[in-house]
Amino acid sequence: MNKAELIDAMASHGGITKADAKKALDAFVETTGQALKKGDRISLVGFGSFSVSNRAARTGRNPQTGKEIKIAAKNVVKFKAGSELAGKVN
Repeated sequence: MNKAELIDAMASHGGITKADAKKALDAFVETTGQALKKGDRISLVGFGSFSVSNRAARTGRNPQTGKEIKIAAKNVVKFKAGSELAGKVN
């Protein structure tokens, strides 16, 4: 499912217009990004939680040449599915 399909599904399930669904989705994505950038954790009971974790610098290899390369440290977003979401998938 891509963004347009998600907006269509949100509009039909929520009984709202596609424009309102797009605004809601964009607001969610923007707010989530801002909160994670500050280091906050976002927890949606039953759905899951988003958090930021630090990945340490490490040494890797270029698969084409086999030469060692340095991979810089960075922050990564993690998502852990909640029990309701996990139950729907299984």
